[in-house]
Amino acid sequence: MIRIGTRKSELALWQANQVKDQLDALGANTILVPLESEGDQNLIDPLYKMGIQGVFTKTLDAALLNNKIDLAVHSLKDVPTVMAQGIEISAVLPRGASKDVIVKHPDRNKSETEKRIGTGSLRRKAQWLRKYPNYTVENLRGNVQKRLEKLSLSVWEGAIFAQAGLERLGLLELTFESLEWMISAPAQGIVGIASLETNSALKPYLNEINCEQTALCAKIERTFLNTLEGGCTAPIGAFSEIKNDKVYFNGGLFALDGSQAITVEESISLKDASGFGIQLAQKILSQGGETLMKEIKSKM
Repeated sequence: MIRIGTRKSELALWQANQVKDQLDALGANTILVPLESEGDQNLIDPLYKMGIQGVFTKTLDAALLNNKIDLAVHSLKDVPTVMAQGIEISAVLPRGASKDVIVKHPDRNKSETEKRIGTGSLRRKAQWLRKYPNYTVENLRGNVQKRLEKLSLSVWEGAIFAQAGLERLGLLELTFESLEWMISAPAQGIVGIASLETNSALKPYLNEINCEQTALCAKIERTFLNTLEGGCTAPIGAFSEIKNDKVYFNGGLFALDGSQAITVEESISLKDASGFGIQLAQKILSQGGETLMKEIKSKM
């Protein structure tokens, strides 16, 4: 029996069931083990004020290390770039939608709302304020349904969500606008599967369901993030995709208030892509990113 650990939210369970169905189709015998993370329990504090990375993952990490589960299914964008010792990302599913969207207030037209939007993400906040500096950004936490409920009770113009989450929950009937200009979080839209490095019995199954192209893009984006030392909290965006044997990358580091942005947009041959994320992060650091990161850390 393969025990699949997951958070308890509807979206997390959807993702875990995708993994379960694929493993079951390969002849594995699986069961879901829902657990509640610290990030799910504390819905008041902004994520960056909780003082740690991995607020959505460390409960599942502990369950893996204590042999209570065999696999942990995550939204890969929530997973710290430095994993707990002995744990690895063993497989990823093909990437879903990677963009952010703004969901408009369900009951008010624009003239009845204030110039306020909701998000719990420093990355989204910084990029929104860079484009719309006259707005106020309100802290918004909770699962997708709770955030939608908070939006409906507010006078905000809208709230920012990951398009993948809305799609997976069948919520595309909402009035939303795709934020094509906003650089998404590293590994956004990717379902990651973590296991113990020593659990070799699972590897044949995980190798079978792993999407190699998505895994490469995730590695590039996460090494970019790691090199900038952002973890899950600094305003850092990164997105890569593979087309015609080339890797195309768009990434950036932003001041907390959106007043500064250091971005990079480049491509490279697929065969030369090893270390691409690190190279691009070093380029940003050399162009003022090192100073900006120090400023960000001093304000956290």
